Amino acid sequence: AALFGPVKYGILPDHLAKDELQAGNALVEAATFLAILTGTILGGIAAAETGDVRLVGVMMVALAVLCWISSLFMPPTGEAAPSLRVDPNIFRSTWRLLGVLRHDRRVMGGAIAVSWFWGVGAVILSLVPTLAKDTVGGTPQVVTLFLAAFSIGIGVGSILAAQFSAGRIILILGPIGTLVMGLVGLDIAYLANAGPAGVGVTASQFLSTVDGIRMTIDLVLLAMAGGFLIVPVFAAVQAWAEKDARARVIAGTNVLSAVFMTVGAVALAVLQGFGLSTAAILLIVSILNLLAGLWFFRLLPLSPLRDLTLLIYRIIFRLEVRGLETLQMVGESRIIAINHVSFLDAALVLALLDKDPVFAIDHTIAKRWWVRPFLRLARAFPLDPTRPLATRALINAVKAGETLVIFPEGRLTVTGGLMKVYDGAGLIADKTQADIIPVRIDGLERTPFTRLARNQVHRRLFPKVKVTFLEPVRLSVDPALVGKKRRQAAGAALYDVMSDLVFRTTPTDHSLFQGLARAAERFNHKRVILEDPLSGALTYKRTLIGAAVLAAKIERMTAPKETVGLLLPNANGVAVTFFALQSIGRVPAMLNYTAGPANVLAACHTALVKTVLTSRAFVEKGRLEPIIEVLGKEMKIVWLEDVRASVSTLDKVMGLLRAGRQRAKIRPDDPAVVLFTSGSEGAPKGVVLSHRNILSNCAQVGARIDFGPSDTLFNVLPVFHSFGMTGGLILPLLTGVKLYLYPSPLHYRIIPELIYGTNATIIFGTDTFLMGYARSANPYDFRSLRYIVAGAEPVKAETRRVYSEKFGLRILEGYGVTETSPVLAVNTPMFNRNGTVGRLLPGMEARIEPVPGIEEGGRLHVRGPNVMLGYYRPERPGHIEQPAEGWHDTGDVVTIDADRFIAIKGRLKRFAKIAGEMVSLTAVEGLLADLVTEGPIAVVAVPDPRKGERLVLVTVGGTISRADVLAHMKGKGAVELMVPAEVLSLAEMPLLGSGKTDYVSLNRIVREQLGLVG
Repeated sequence: AALFGPVKYGILPDHLAKDELQAGNALVEAATFLAILTGTILGGIAAAETGDVRLVGVMMVALAVLCWISSLFMPPTGEAAPSLRVDPNIFRSTWRLLGVLRHDRRVMGGAIAVSWFWGVGAVILSLVPTLAKDTVGGTPQVVTLFLAAFSIGIGVGSILAAQFSAGRIILILGPIGTLVMGLVGLDIAYLANAGPAGVGVTASQFLSTVDGIRMTIDLVLLAMAGGFLIVPVFAAVQAWAEKDARARVIAGTNVLSAVFMTVGAVALAVLQGFGLSTAAILLIVSILNLLAGLWFFRLLPLSPLRDLTLLIYRIIFRLEVRGLETLQMVGESRIIAINHVSFLDAALVLALLDKDPVFAIDHTIAKRWWVRPFLRLARAFPLDPTRPLATRALINAVKAGETLVIFPEGRLTVTGGLMKVYDGAGLIADKTQADIIPVRIDGLERTPFTRLARNQVHRRLFPKVKVTFLEPVRLSVDPALVGKKRRQAAGAALYDVMSDLVFRTTPTDHSLFQGLARAAERFNHKRVILEDPLSGALTYKRTLIGAAVLAAKIERMTAPKETVGLLLPNANGVAVTFFALQSIGRVPAMLNYTAGPANVLAACHTALVKTVLTSRAFVEKGRLEPIIEVLGKEMKIVWLEDVRASVSTLDKVMGLLRAGRQRAKIRPDDPAVVLFTSGSEGAPKGVVLSHRNILSNCAQVGARIDFGPSDTLFNVLPVFHSFGMTGGLILPLLTGVKLYLYPSPLHYRIIPELIYGTNATIIFGTDTFLMGYARSANPYDFRSLRYIVAGAEPVKAETRRVYSEKFGLRILEGYGVTETSPVLAVNTPMFNRNGTVGRLLPGMEARIEPVPGIEEGGRLHVRGPNVMLGYYRPERPGHIEQPAEGWHDTGDVVTIDADRFIAIKGRLKRFAKIAGEMVSLTAVEGLLADLVTEGPIAVVAVPDPRKGERLVLVTVGGTISRADVLAHMKGKGAVELMVPAEVLSLAEMPLLGSGKTDYVSLNRIVREQLGLVG
């Protein structure tokens, strides 16, 4: 111990966090005792077999040389005290090492406790052979059994102590462990006092008796309790020591431990010299352990309430803490901002902190009877929005160096997601300029101590709980803002901090299929999660079983990592098939059946699709025979009806056994799906999205909009469209939202009735689709809707007016592109501004590049975890062309205001150059939207020999004249260049399957009608 003690502790660099120190100490203590016990066993065998002490000596020297060689591989840690010089006087330097311990009462107390462990351990280890041979009457097998039991116990105890204390050192384990050592030792002494079990008792004979099993278990428990003592206490000693004195503190502790071991050995020899039996000596040691355990409660700087509370959380909830070391990155003045999911949150946070914080709690909650005991144990400031002095008191407390714990939402969540963040919490952070440490608690919302309804969460008595601390941040508020505006800006900034917290702590390091399996575990396998008008309802369990059965069939037809075409409608089958492919590592290519045979075939060529999965019923009802005829000439068509007919009873049994198990090794950054750009302004490209891309986008949306198992999403958007796939398929299935799939968005009369019948709370759509539903719906059909999210095209003012006046609902407009999985920005109930598409989602960066000729706004480039892996281009099929440095050029011209709301001015390809000036076609459409309300409109540019280009307004069955357009535009203050030169009326507007206007087809039609083709 004197030789290798400093070396073994030298493997723990001083930069480690406390939980890392404990984990390292646990391994070191376990390994040390294993080495000591192994050496004792091997040395005894060598001496017994040969009777030659010289052999043992040679073994010791050889091991010492091996240890020295091993030490050469340890990385250097540098000098914390370079001016320190080694004193050649051993006695003086040793006394000085002990003096280093005496400088800090905490360090000295911890060193004594550590030394007590080594002293008692040395005594007990010396008694083990005597206990086995003389007291029990056992053979060397029993000695080996006792030593093995002791080894196992110290290893398990050390590791458990490290796990219990991970995140914050639980010192109370030390005294508790010492007391347990005393109590278990009493039982061993009692059993030893009974006398030998016989003569020449083997290990198997010893374990065949009740007393033998009992004594063996006692030895394991005794050693485990020793691990509870040494690991947290020694970690605390290292943490308390100053960096430049830590090596000397460890050395001094080892010296003190050597003294305790020497005293213990001498005392043992004296007691044995007086003829005391092993049982009597064990009794004395046990009583001393009990007395030492009680003394340690006073000697060590304990926080009994916090330690016991944290220990309970560790054991009952298997608490996992990440990032607690960030508390050491800031000074005393800090604000800990936490999401509020249960009544147990405050006690958990109190237990994790090293010093008593100040809690800011809602004044109404503070009056509850069950809160009052907590208020007596912790310092709490009730917050009342009507009393500004309470906020001022908290500001002063933080400025004075207090740690403030605040729940920015002000109340327990009733949605499971992030709710309203109060401006007052942001004001405190802004006024104090304190560091904010965002903290997320995950798991306690599943306990009975929550306000979430039973249909919102699958409750358990003791779910696993995880707490994550992020690095400190400071609010950034415009210095020019004052008064109410500054308060609101501070609240918005704090909201962004909490939103970023939710996003960053949502796991994305797994596959989509694993996400579905985890959702089934989290929200209950029996939960109904899927429904369509033909197949009925599916639970998570049935979905996973169906995916497993189908996956086994598809696996035989395809190759690993092959891209497989999906030509299916919005129905349960597309969800089951999609996740079946995911489970076996095949990549679905979502084929747009509205694009026509040539485009579908081109898409298959671009993505190297060899097999297409489809349905006869779908092909017949959708009249897609021409597509199948073209595809069938070059690739294999697999009919799902035939696959289903081939399923046997054995297949179903195997599917049940394999349900929820991923059958292929998939990395988060592997391709997960191939989508194709809409082709609204050019040839479609394959967009390759990874599992992490899609999961990140789901996490980003979930960090801004609260939704969960109490919701039902009615999805009419096709899954070959990125909005329909991520938002309308994957997001609800992975977050417990019940999903109702409907195959066509064009059934304007049927869909409102189904929304009413399904009690849907969320619907996604485009402006065109939403206006179609509004015309047919009864005012009561949409009574259950909470969210209407629109994308793909601008939402017209008339559409907003109709939904507001007829249904009392607000449309939340968002913005996305296929390349970003797809959502970039979205308006939310908390932050909504008409005329914009919302604020950029958390985790994303944006830059705007100026465009010559365009004065307002610029070209938007974005980067973030949801940006695609890259493109498949027709000229290089199957080759992923990655975005340069992760940046994607959206091709959209946008502005971003001071509050970070994004307004789209138009796609760069949808600008016309008229008489040298750039004119946004999207802006012209916006100006004319309230002139033409009976149907969709579009503005296109055609060549003009005099001005370069001229604008043409296209309506559907309208009677609008050019004079009406001119008068309306002048009334809007538009410049003459923005006034369309001609008005055309069509029977119907060409649309893409996603609901967007098909500008490629429209341009061709307009040019044909104007005679400009040729």
